[in-house]
Amino acid sequence: MVARFFQAEMSMLSSTFARSSSIPFRKTLTSFNFRIAMERNSCLRIRSSLVAAFSSSPSHSRNFPIPGLEDVFVGYLFGRKKATEVAHVVWEQVIQKGDMVIDATCGNGNDTLAMLKMVTNDSVGCDGYVYAMDIQKDAIESTSSLLDQAVGPKEKECVKLFNICHSKMEEIIPENSRVRMVAFNLGYLPGGNKSIITVSDTTLSALKAAERILMPGGLISLVVYIGHPGGREELEVVEAFGSSLPVSDWVCCKLQMLNRPLAPVLVFMFKREE
Repeated sequence: MVARFFQAEMSMLSSTFARSSSIPFRKTLTSFNFRIAMERNSCLRIRSSLVAAFSSSPSHSRNFPIPGLEDVFVGYLFGRKKATEVAHVVWEQVIQKGDMVIDATCGNGNDTLAMLKMVTNDSVGCDGYVYAMDIQKDAIESTSSLLDQAVGPKEKECVKLFNICHSKMEEIIPENSRVRMVAFNLGYLPGGNKSIITVSDTTLSALKAAERILMPGGLISLVVYIGHPGGREELEVVEAFGSSLPVSDWVCCKLQMLNRPLAPVLVFMFKREE
């Protein structure tokens, strides 16, 4: 009974978004496996009991709109999947072959590699590009090394690496570029110096730059790590920025664990198509 109630509620929510959102992101929103309470450009809140009841329905997995999305979201809720895995599944619903995307904090290169696979066709060379940047030289070297191991020289040419602050992304992309996605992984470099972190001021500047260059139908994606000094303050800046975007042009949401206070927070800001 709970499952039927949940399905009816999701159907109503899907209908609402179908009238206001573009097709790629609509698919993602209609596939969220939880009850959503939407405030004005606010956050997504989850009732774990309903998720558990709904996911136990035998017919649910057969009818789920996007293969793999259910397992990733439920796995994240119960600590079996990483926030970045959720982000990657959402990206796949927005990014198209041939797109230009930006990894604003490339870190050890895992997100960069995932984006590269989404924008390129094996048979066509560089039809899409990833512009990846990081303020730490160690991160650029780590990303380059990962790409050397994972892809061939021709594919690697589709990635442009820059050792700069993410707030300067407009300086490195070609003029009048149509950017489909800008992704952030905020915090410190895993395995690196934990005293070097992204900070609120430059992150806000980077978000404003991303807003300016993002094409209609594009996405700003953030995984915000809050378990270190300054992390929660940075999240507040991200939330304030997302909340300030006009509802007529943007759909903004947040996914946060209530009983895991140090878990990373996922934020998605989708720019409606014109």
